[in-house]
Amino acid sequence: MANILVVEDDKDLNSAYRMILKIAHHNVASAFDGQEALDKLAEFEPDLILLDLLMPIKSGLDFLQQFDVSKHPDTKLVIFTNLDNSPEIHEAFKLGADQCIVKAGTSPAGLIEVVSGVLGLGRGQRTKQRA
Repeated sequence: MANILVVEDDKDLNSAYRMILKIAHHNVASAFDGQEALDKLAEFEPDLILLDLLMPIKSGLDFLQQFDVSKHPDTKLVIFTNLDNSPEIHEAFKLGADQCIVKAGTSPAGLIEVVSGVLGLGRGQRTKQRA
């Protein structure tokens, strides 16, 4: 079981990702924008952050620019977006993202597979992929 922070502004998607991850026995917290995610880090220590790139108030890239890796050295970062092969994805990798998942091509089983792979709980790749 891992602590996972889901950062997604779409309430339905946020809820669905939380449910999928909880069924897989993870401890899940959520935020709806980058600022709320930064605030959440004061009370929740995630092993993995599942981060949407396009959000109001503070985007995923804004979050990554302000994320203090020294305070969370073991936290994995997975970008979750529909921006396929965009400059934002390349920037996210420069800012420390471990992997990028394209939302539209990701099934619940695919999400669990990627999360498990990034956390070292099973097979998975640390590259951009469609799950």
